[in-house]
Amino acid sequence: MQLIQQKMQSGHSIGAILIDAGKLSSFDAEKILREQKQSNLRFGDAGIKLGLLKKDDIQFALARQFDYPYLVQGDHSISEEVVAAFNPFSPIVEQLRALRTQLMLRWIDANRIHKSLAIVSPTRAEGRSFVAANLAVVFSQLGERTLLIDADLRNPQQHKLFKIDNSAGLSAVLSARLTPDHAVTKVGSLLGLSVLPAGATPPNPQELISRDAFSAMLARYSESYDVIIIDTPAAAESADAQTVAARAGAALLVARNNLTPVSMLQSLAAKLQNSNIAMVGSLLNGI
Repeated sequence: MQLIQQKMQSGHSIGAILIDAGKLSSFDAEKILREQKQSNLRFGDAGIKLGLLKKDDIQFALARQFDYPYLVQGDHSISEEVVAAFNPFSPIVEQLRALRTQLMLRWIDANRIHKSLAIVSPTRAEGRSFVAANLAVVFSQLGERTLLIDADLRNPQQHKLFKIDNSAGLSAVLSARLTPDHAVTKVGSLLGLSVLPAGATPPNPQELISRDAFSAMLARYSESYDVIIIDTPAAAESADAQTVAARAGAALLVARNNLTPVSMLQSLAAKLQNSNIAMVGSLLNGI
C-alpha cells in the first residue's frame, strides 16, 4: 500500500481517479502498478492487459484529468438523452463538437461580441431541444461558462432533460417576479453549465417573450456567461421562436430527415433572414 500512496499522492493520476470513482480497488491498482513497472507500460495499458480495466475506464479517467467532465452510465441525475454528458466519444457527439467549432468560427468568436444563439425549427419532434441541450454540454466541456435557456413557454423540455425544478424560471424573470440571478440552476455534475428553465406556463407567452425585459435579461447574463444557448418553441405554432431569435441575434436552423416539410423550412429561413437575424447554419437530424 505504501507504493500506491507514493504513486498517487497527487490525487490526479489515472489510478487515483478510478479508485475515487469506485471503478478500481486499491488491491487491483497495486497489481497494475507492478505490471506497469515490469512491462514498461502506461498505467491504463497495464490495467487492460491484466483485464482489470476497460478502454471506457481509461477514457473516463483521462476526461477527469483534463477537466472534461462527463457522467458514467447509470447516473440518473440527468436524462440519458443528454448524450454528450454520458458518451462524449460517440460519433453523434463528435458531430456536435464539429458543429461547436463551426459556431465559434462563424458567430461565437474570440472577441465575445456575439454570445447568444437561438435553436429553431418549424415543428415539434425535430430534435430542437435535444440539440440545444447537447450543444450546451459540449460548450461547457470546452471550458466555456455556458447558460442554456428554455424559452419554450408552451411545451418546455429542458427541465425534464436535466431533471431540475421548473416551478420558477424564465416566465418569472420576464414578469419581474424573480431576478435573473435567482432563476438559474447550476448543473453540478457538469462544470460550467447552468440552466434557466421555462418556469410556470403563462397565459401570455408571446407577450412575455416580446417584452424588453428579455433583451435586458440577455445583456445581464452576457456579463456572467461566455455562451448562451436558447431553446425555442416550434416556429410554425407561434411567433415566439422568431422573436427569441431576434433578441439573440442569430439562429441555428434544425430539421429532421423525412419529417420536416421543405416548404416550411424555406419559409422559416426566409422569415429569419427578413428580420435581419444571422443564420449561422442548419442541422439535419435523423440521417
